[in-house]
Amino acid sequence: MAGFVEVSPEMTLLLGGAALAEAPLPPNPTLLLFNAEGACPTLAFDGDPDFVGLARDERLMLVIDRAAFARVGGSEPHADVCHLPSALRTITLAIRDSELSVETLKVYRLGKSIELLCETIRLMQTDDLVPVASDGALSLDDTRRIVAAKRMIEERWAEKLTLEKIARACGLNRAKLTRGFRDMFHATIAEALAEQRLKQARQMLLTTDKPVSSIGYENGYLNSASFARAFGRRFGVSPSDFRTGQMAAA
Repeated sequence: MAGFVEVSPEMTLLLGGAALAEAPLPPNPTLLLFNAEGACPTLAFDGDPDFVGLARDERLMLVIDRAAFARVGGSEPHADVCHLPSALRTITLAIRDSELSVETLKVYRLGKSIELLCETIRLMQTDDLVPVASDGALSLDDTRRIVAAKRMIEERWAEKLTLEKIARACGLNRAKLTRGFRDMFHATIAEALAEQRLKQARQMLLTTDKPVSSIGYENGYLNSASFARAFGRRFGVSPSDFRTGQMAAA
């Protein structure tokens, strides 16, 4: 399947083993690598690609100018490697395995490359790209459940969420949720909850005139001292000094 297709001056499709010296590449590229094979097909993102190291790579690749990627709606991914959704795998295999003739094949792959890019961006925007756990031990279904746990924390942080409640809501046992969450997001459930609450507290310090103690309490801290310690560890300044500094800068 080796070869390349110049989709536009801003994007090139590379198929495994392409002669990189001959392929026209954008000057400031980011790279999307599609691996449709194996028990765990993946989509990998490389924001600083080493094309020498990729010279013999057998994955299908989209090389796209960074500014063009951002212009059409692409953004920095939450993870470097994600599970390859079935929709993207289908397009990847269609590009790779098509048996059309030479000129028709080029046009077909050009169109399919645009479709692959657009569908990838759509899934990024809807937060439907699921990170692969670093040890690969989690199934796609379990990974989706852990992503759901993170979304639950981000959306329902103000509730009295416990590990047991989150695990039950997402259909995982506590041990698998704990291990998987740390592996995927490099934080514990408690740390993720604290992050959401401290972000909200910071916003309230900026946009309300509520007392610092009230803001801390509303965000789950039972006393001002514990709130001040947590806020200081996260933002490097006490809540009171943060508010004072922001008011002085306004």
